Amino acid sequence: MTGSHAIGDGNAVGDHSAGDDGAGDAGPGNSAADAGSAVSPDASDEKPERSLWRELPVLVVVALLLAFLIKTFLVQAFYIPSESMENTLLVGDRVLVNKLAYRFGEIHRGDVIVFDGRDSFDPPRSQAVDERGPVTQFLSDVASSFGLGPGSESDYIKRVIGVGGDHVVCCDVEGRLTVNDVPIDPEDYLYPGDEPSATPFDITVPAGRVWVMGDHRSRSEDSRAHTGRPGGGTVSVDRVIGRAFVRVWPLRRVDTPPRPDAFAAVNDGASTGAPVVTSTATPTG
Repeated sequence: MTGSHAIGDGNAVGDHSAGDDGAGDAGPGNSAADAGSAVSPDASDEKPERSLWRELPVLVVVALLLAFLIKTFLVQAFYIPSESMENTLLVGDRVLVNKLAYRFGEIHRGDVIVFDGRDSFDPPRSQAVDERGPVTQFLSDVASSFGLGPGSESDYIKRVIGVGGDHVVCCDVEGRLTVNDVPIDPEDYLYPGDEPSATPFDITVPAGRVWVMGDHRSRSEDSRAHTGRPGGGTVSVDRVIGRAFVRVWPLRRVDTPPRPDAFAAVNDGASTGAPVVTSTATPTG
């Protein structure tokens, strides 16, 4: 957007006319009068003009303010830093996350979400000291706002497998993951060659929480790896930032992360309760 370049409204620098009685005189007195009434051709430059250079800082501030408001309340871009969601999302991909998705709707099984892992995946860091300088911190925050670099170290992106009340088990006698006794089959979004889970688990998801797993199960440090933490590996819905609804980079792979049809047959869990885990073994990665 180029700024409007306003030119001063005084193109005519002033009115000056010779008196009727001295129009034909060329005496010294009249010469002095003419000199006094003459105006320099550059007089119009004395009136300040709004230039692009003067408007540029204002435009930058407005753009940053709009970006901040959009990031805070509507949509935020996130950079994918790890292999945990391959091949759905690859390292270096950028996704847009809809922050309003769950303010007006419910979290669904199969959704790809971004969440804050504090208190579930990560310990509280209220006392942590940011060792970055103020300029480095500001530039890093701006870059992460546009998905140009890694965001907060406590932000994760995973797929929702179970919601409050669900009984999630892996694996059944056929090696399948089940939710409320319904096999999630096929899990065709998994990384090629991966099994549903090398770590057996049996958990009932507490109300107001979700059980999440990466699509690259053998390289994902997800709910299975945090069963010893508060919530038994589940994440509070209050910590969910939003739903990843579109990959915007690279351009050749712009698409929408799908919600797999395999979850459609799952009925809601009949009850809620404390998580019950049969194994605390953790996956690699």
